[in-house]
Amino acid sequence: MEEENYKGYKVKDKRRIGKEEGGKDRNDAGESRDWKEADGDIRKWGHHDDSSSIDFTTFIMSLSTSSLIHLGEIDDPQTKKAEQNLPAARQTIDLIALLKEKTKGNLSPEEEGFLENILFDLRIRFVKIMK
Repeated sequence: MEEENYKGYKVKDKRRIGKEEGGKDRNDAGESRDWKEADGDIRKWGHHDDSSSIDFTTFIMSLSTSSLIHLGEIDDPQTKKAEQNLPAARQTIDLIALLKEKTKGNLSPEEEGFLENILFDLRIRFVKIMK
């Protein structure tokens, strides 16, 4: 097995399939990526496009959108129809609440406020649908 040290932490490649010589591997789509050039920054691994970079707020917004789709408030992008899946909506809302709990003290005031507002809005929508 190959090991590389990057800026204070160890990266150990345990993949056994698709390995090529020279530190490249193939993903499921057959595309080749150079993992040795990552230099400790996971954002550089694979195919990263700065225009689509993700931060905490974008991640929460993505989960929120997923909840709204499951609540039937937004059309499902695949079926192009609004359909309710309340157990999935509740699970996603609970996941956002879990993230709020686990990130307490590590968020900026803006991120905290955003997360609180998203959770409040989703919970209100869920309760209205359940009535």
